Amino acid sequence: QVQLVESGGGLVQPGGSLRLSCVVSGFPLVHYAMNWYRQAPGKERELVAFISAPDGRTSFADSVKGRFTASRDNGKSTVYLQMNHLEPEDTAVYYCNRPSGNNWGQGTQVTVSL
Repeated sequence: QVQLVESGGGLVQPGGSLRLSCVVSGFPLVHYAMNWYRQAPGKERELVAFISAPDGRTSFADSVKGRFTASRDNGKSTVYLQMNHLEPEDTAVYYCNRPSGNNWGQGTQVTVSL
């Protein structure tokens, strides 16, 4: 059974940083690329980061490029999203998933506010 468990969100001031984690189970992470998505209130879910398998090459949405990085630890079945220089517009629930994945985790809330 595929499971995705995101964590690491929270309330942070503009300019701050957070590191999100996504622990996966039910499939061998080493063989799968992964995406990070986010969904803000009233908006559609958007793709923010891609990380290839197994080597971890990354690409990012223009809105987060230069501020976010992504990495993976296949041995720990975990992917990470390091978010720096956070802006209020980054406020959203963040999810990870395989590009073709249908199962979704609960996500982790990121709120950027004074």
